[in-house]
Amino acid sequence: MGLSFKKKKIKARRSTTRQIAFGFAMIILAGTLLLTLPIANRSGHGDLLRALFTATSATCVTGLVVADTYQNWTFFGQLVILCMIQVGGLGFMTIGAYISVLLKKRIGLKEREQLQESVNTLEIAGVVRLVKKIVQGALCIEGLGAVLLAGRFIPRFGVMRGIYFSIFHAVSAFCNGGFDLMGVNEAYSSLVAFEGDVVVNLVVVTLILVGGIGFIVWDDVARHKWHVRRYLLHSKIVITTTLVLTAAGTVLFLITEDQAAFAGMSPLERFLGALFSSVTPRTAGFNSVDTAALSNSGKIITMVMMFIGGSPGSTAGGVKTTSMVVLLFYAVAMVLNREDINLFGRRLTDEVVKKANAVVIINSTLTIIATVIIMTLQPLLNFEDVLFEVLSAIGTAGMTVGITRDLNMISRVIIIVLMYCGRLGSLSFALVFAQKNTQASVRRPQEKIIVG
Repeated sequence: MGLSFKKKKIKARRSTTRQIAFGFAMIILAGTLLLTLPIANRSGHGDLLRALFTATSATCVTGLVVADTYQNWTFFGQLVILCMIQVGGLGFMTIGAYISVLLKKRIGLKEREQLQESVNTLEIAGVVRLVKKIVQGALCIEGLGAVLLAGRFIPRFGVMRGIYFSIFHAVSAFCNGGFDLMGVNEAYSSLVAFEGDVVVNLVVVTLILVGGIGFIVWDDVARHKWHVRRYLLHSKIVITTTLVLTAAGTVLFLITEDQAAFAGMSPLERFLGALFSSVTPRTAGFNSVDTAALSNSGKIITMVMMFIGGSPGSTAGGVKTTSMVVLLFYAVAMVLNREDINLFGRRLTDEVVKKANAVVIINSTLTIIATVIIMTLQPLLNFEDVLFEVLSAIGTAGMTVGITRDLNMISRVIIIVLMYCGRLGSLSFALVFAQKNTQASVRRPQEKIIVG
């Protein structure tokens, strides 16, 4: 009976995963069609591949672009992109369920199971309440961020444009979208013009971090406030890892970029640049310093951060902080010859270790395959730049050293697929194509092999 229940649960999860994958594909298709309309393009005519690339990047909250967002897309096109960022960041099922709640519609058990998979929560109980918190909390945080940014953008761009820019960048930052409208000054400049602005840097960094820690952590912190001991193990791991990565990344960038990207900056600008550079690679896509100007060490640190990404059940991508922590402590347990993997007084299950292994291996494999194919198609491109672009796409980080526009049609399609895979999650992406389970009537005999 237990085995039958488990098989049904796996089947239901696969079905939900396919629905989510199909839903995101439909949003991307709709966005592509809207962006090809003459009203969406400043040139008056649309490019299908460019529209598809942009729609995928926006829906998958990546931020990679083949055309500057402000200079290429009209106000209508920018609104389409903004809507895709919001829907892609929060999840279309989450938004759909919230609308159903507002309309007083009943949400059945099947819909609740789909929501549980969509928001990556641990339990089905209270999932509707969590959805309400997610949408309302997101709107409040984005609104506060927009108000704070307006204080800096309105004096610079005027009242109407300043308010619009504030809303756009607050949503893009919170959803880890990485799209910006600073092409109004210079194409592909992101937030470089604000490298020394304390308010803009801290607001954007905060929005990125809050959006990237995950909805489960939000709910946990809201319920238990400062009583850290009552937090879920998941929340403790996410918060601790996020703080460690942010602090360590800031220190490392201060060291590696002192004579490179930060050369000629004041101490305050260096600190803000290091903090921003530490946070944004974990799937946000903005940059306050020229990414191409980073030292080789800085680029390696950035690539590691992009690979790790944010946390499960958030607006972020990557293999996730929890996966890396699980594998790290699994390795430590093996070295110390310990049978259990213990964290914060709790023991991790074997299923979690297997899933973390699968996620990291699938992401690594896709990264290698995509890099090899693109390098084969375009051998004149720099290997490090291609690897950087691939990691940015699959981690939905949206950072680039400037080669996105140099990619040919096939290479762009590969990046599109990687962004889509990164938003779904590599394991979920694999589940979409998985076949029906086959239960063997006889289990094969075990035999040891030599590893390591």
